[in-house]
This record gives sequence, C-alpha cells and structure tokens, in this order.
Amino acid sequence: MVSRATLRSNDVGIKHDVQSVLRHIFDDKRCIFSVSWSMLVRWVAPPAFAFSQDCQVDLGRIALAANAFDEQSTTTMRPSARRLMAFTLSATRPHSVSFIGLGRMGSPMAYNLFSKSVAESEGTARFVVCDARTAVAEAFAADFVKQFPGTQVDIANSPEEAVLASQTVVTMLPSTPHVRNVYAESGGILPALLRLPREAVQSTLCIDSTTLDVETARTLVARADKIGVRMVDAPVSGGVAGAKAGTLSFLVGGTNTAFELARPTLERMGKHIIYCGGSGAGLAAKICNNLVLGVQQIVVSEAMLLGQKLGLQPKVLASVINTSTGACWASSVNNPVPGAVPDKSPPCERDYEGGFATRLMLKDMGLALNIAESTKTAMPLGAAAGEIYAEVIADDPDAAEKDFSAVYRYLRLPKNKED
Repeated sequence: MVSRATLRSNDVGIKHDVQSVLRHIFDDKRCIFSVSWSMLVRWVAPPAFAFSQDCQVDLGRIALAANAFDEQSTTTMRPSARRLMAFTLSATRPHSVSFIGLGRMGSPMAYNLFSKSVAESEGTARFVVCDARTAVAEAFAADFVKQFPGTQVDIANSPEEAVLASQTVVTMLPSTPHVRNVYAESGGILPALLRLPREAVQSTLCIDSTTLDVETARTLVARADKIGVRMVDAPVSGGVAGAKAGTLSFLVGGTNTAFELARPTLERMGKHIIYCGGSGAGLAAKICNNLVLGVQQIVVSEAMLLGQKLGLQPKVLASVINTSTGACWASSVNNPVPGAVPDKSPPCERDYEGGFATRLMLKDMGLALNIAESTKTAMPLGAAAGEIYAEVIADDPDAAEKDFSAVYRYLRLPKNKED
C-alpha cells in the first residue's frame, strides 16, 4: 500500500521518492505499462493527485492517460478534459454518470437525471455530457451549472472519454448506425473498456434508450456481456413533453440484475419503468408501440380534416374524440390542428417545430416493417403509414425535422396527381 503524498509540479523535493515508488510499481512483472515523471507532472499541473490507503493506483488508466497527454499537452486541453483525465486515473468512478446524445429527447432527460441526482447526493455527484455537436454539450453544461452552482459537469470529446469517466453511461441516439459507432467503433464505449481492469469493467452499467433494430441491440449486449459489462435496452415512450416533465415510460430489456441496477437511474428520468424481458425485449415493445402511434397520427389527421369539411370546429371535434372511444395520445396531446387542444401545447402550435421528427417516425416504421417481413407478419396499415411518411418528406424535405404530426399539413394540401 502506498502512503499518502500529494504531488504538484513544484514539489521537487519529493520527486526522487515518488520516482522510486512509481519505478517499483511499474517494474511489477504483471504490468506492461510504463510512465515517466514528466508525464505525471504534466498531468498534476494544475490538478493534484493523491496516493492514499483508500485509493489503489490503477496502472492501466495511468498509462492510458499518460499516452493521451503525450499526444496533447495540458496547455491545449480544456479544463473539463483535464478533469476527465483525473477521473480516468482514479481507481473508482464514484457518484459519476455520463450522458451521450443531447438532442430533443436526450437534453431534457439528462437535465432531469442530473438535477435529481444533485438533490439526492447533496451536491457531490459528478456528471459528464457528450454530443457530436460540441457547442450543444457546452451550452448544456453551462446552463446546468448556472442553475446548480458548484455542480461539476464535464464535457467528453468522445464516447471513450465518457465511459472512462463514469460507471454509468446513458445513451440517447438517433438510430442504429449511431449506436454502432458509439458503442463498437474505434473511440467507442466497448473498445475503451477493454483497456480497464476487470473490476472496473464489471462495475460499468450501460443504458441505451435509442430506438434501433432488435438484432443490433442484442449483438451489442452479447459483446458487452462477454467482457462483463451490464447493459440494457431502455427505449422510451412519452415524447419530448414527457422527457421535459420527467414522466417518460421506459421499456426495458435485459437481465433482471441489469434491470435492477438501471432502475434508480431510470426513475430519475421517468414515471413508468416497465421490465419487458430479456435483451431486445424493450425495443420490441417500443417498435410495436410506435407502429400504433404512427398509424394513429395519420388517422387522427384524416378525421380532423374530414370533420372540418363537415363544418365541425377543430376544438369541438377534438373534445369529442378525446372523451370517446377514439381517444388516443395522437389526438389528446399531439393533436395536429392548431387550437384543437388549447390546454396543451402540441408542436402544431409552433409550425410543427420540436416533438418527434418525421424522419425518426419513418425510421421506426421501417424497423417495424423489417421485422414484419422477417417474421412473415401481415402489416397492411403499417406499410401504408410508412409510405405516407416517406411521401411527407419527399413532398417537403424540411418536414423531415418537423414533428410527425405535420402529416396533417401534407394531407390538407391538394395534390397535383396525373390522371
């Protein structure tokens, strides 16, 4: 056990003793790594590092950090990156959670997760955010720290940095290719974990809330399980409004053990945490749910258009539907007609900005159709709905980023069809 000694770049007096300690540690035949005094000094300037009886030195992480600092000195790294390196060199990653993907859903989810964690930890929790758009991550971190002064929110430059900083990693990404990239490619989560000691790997929990194809999810979970990482698929239902309110439903697939480990984190972001079964079961449930939602939004749009043709006021018709057997989320919360649900604030009130992008609904319809084909399941309405959402985007490319209730606008406009 190494005695406690705080190292700073100007503590020359203890240089020889520390070199001796490091030389003894790194001469161990079990270790193939090496680290120089200059590397260590560059790391501890300006942060300080303490060897103590309650902090075991992690050789793999020290070597990884040293190599990183060889490539990029502390003078060019952001303060948040230096703190991430400090996390990386610590033997454990206590009270730390990383969130990757700060889009329409991810940003409010991360906010709820972090803010509730701050309250429960009495201000000792650490957070890391990561997004392909660095400016988005920086803005999120700045805003959160402004609202919760004294809170530490670091910015990871890559999924690798994010997982090296935290035991728990939550991902909310657009689609299957993004998940493959974040988890499996170079600079991703799973390759990074291979560099850590087994104990550190086994203490890692990955929660993926992306809606992606079931087979890819199962393949990644199998790969994670092989190295000892706990991982669950936990797609959500409830939309942007639910993400902001913290009332999302999480549909979880994975082992019972992984589910129970993930539950506290999920409860900080959602209201209903539903265990659906083994790996991929959460995604299977989500794809089926979105199949219903996608079809419903089109039918509600058709009904609202028909009612107006018959002289009904949108508000009156919506009230009838929402209190009758036609009641559904697509009408009561996400009604596509401005003014139809005055007690709500659906995307149609903002020119269909925000909400669930049409391109993502088209993606989910595609996932359902692919599964239907492979399982030989008849899905005529799903197929028709998929074609309609594709036409919405083809007719107006800008609609791809609009809420999928913009299908109402597409149906309302006359189509110039050839006879």
